[in-house]
Amino acid sequence: MSESIIPQERWSSIDFTREELNRYSRHLIMQEVTAAGQKRLKAGRVLCVGAGGLGSPAVLYLAAAGIGTIGLVDFDSVDASNLQRQILHGTKDIGRRKVSSSYDRLTDINPNVVLHLHDCRLEGENAMEIVGNYDLVLDGSDNFATRYLTNDV
Repeated sequence: MSESIIPQERWSSIDFTREELNRYSRHLIMQEVTAAGQKRLKAGRVLCVGAGGLGSPAVLYLAAAGIGTIGLVDFDSVDASNLQRQILHGTKDIGRRKVSSSYDRLTDINPNVVLHLHDCRLEGENAMEIVGNYDLVLDGSDNFATRYLTNDV
């Protein structure tokens, strides 16, 4: 993430716990990331619209990488027909709200990530309020109306 997305005053004073240093050790030794880059990731706030086939793998990797705050917008429940492509959810999650299932899986992947769940559709009435709290928005939606709205906001 570039400094224009994450202002230096938000990441420069971030410290890592011993557990985080171990968890992110491979990032920390990479010239492309380093401690400064990992601090930017930890200071980052990313919203993922959709916890289905597109959003599932993306949000799993964002959590694993150490994005500090992840928001997730989805209004649906897990169905058996989702499981072959929506890797965030499992058989035990059938019938559960996708945001609830996602919370459990993402906190298992990385308990250091702060999760904000938005169990709703992204619509004109709520989009600005939801999106305004994040640095970056990832469109994992499955319909053009939501994609256009996400782009417009």
